[in-house]
Amino acid sequence: MIIEHKQFDLFGKMLFEKVILIPPFKKPNPMPNEACFLHIIEGEYNSISEIKQLRIPAKESVLMKCGNYLSQMFTSATSKRYEAIAVHFHPDILKRIYDKELPKFLQESKRNPMNNGMGKIKSTPLLQKYIEGILFYFENPTLVNEELLILKLKELILLLNQTKDAPVVQQILSELFSPTVYTFRKIINSHLFSNISITELAQLTNLSVSSFKREFSKIFNDSPARYIKNKKIEKATELLLSTDQRISDIAYNCGFNDVAHFSKSFKEKHNVSPTKYRLSQKNKSSN
Repeated sequence: MIIEHKQFDLFGKMLFEKVILIPPFKKPNPMPNEACFLHIIEGEYNSISEIKQLRIPAKESVLMKCGNYLSQMFTSATSKRYEAIAVHFHPDILKRIYDKELPKFLQESKRNPMNNGMGKIKSTPLLQKYIEGILFYFENPTLVNEELLILKLKELILLLNQTKDAPVVQQILSELFSPTVYTFRKIINSHLFSNISITELAQLTNLSVSSFKREFSKIFNDSPARYIKNKKIEKATELLLSTDQRISDIAYNCGFNDVAHFSKSFKEKHNVSPTKYRLSQKNKSSN
């Protein structure tokens, strides 16, 4: 449930955004023509891109270039609510505020492009002060004008470029609006063991659910649900034999919602529970 949502616009587009909500909460977050800096004040945030997941705790941030994302908001050990500040980067706005020439770290990189499109930014005293300043303006919106918004946007870009994560930041900043194209197979294989739904997978591939299922069947010669469940069971079977991990940990690592669901799916495949399967295989090897 969203408790509060505020924003400041620049040149007709949302630039700064503040949200407070009661988790759990999730939503698709497509960013085809913009990039985003997100700082978590309370709670935790899980950012899922086409090929990667990043869990962001309170007081830390994530920088994301354009692409398809899923957003998941959670409570934390210290807070039952979620609060965050987002800063949106639009290419036309950046070109407009840097009227002469974009800084070098915003220009297109000549290095190998990033393969995930997002990076975690650890907290620094300067970033914390910056966030406190933005919160002050959200509480005093009459003080905000166009000149101030431009100044604060430029300030954030400079601060990000001076953090300990500068190499990652510079790489992302230089590719903010250069979308990376991933194959359908690459996206699926990257999330075989993620706890996300078929609908969410379809969103990451930028397809409707019906189109996603047709494409999946054409490539993998199976339905998404059956194929993904079988892959999860295959991985779980391997972990049962090769590690001493707890059954609950294996279930989580293979992307199952809970142990009961995992045990039921495993038994359907092997006609025995995970625990009994592990014991029987160990007994065979010892004999």
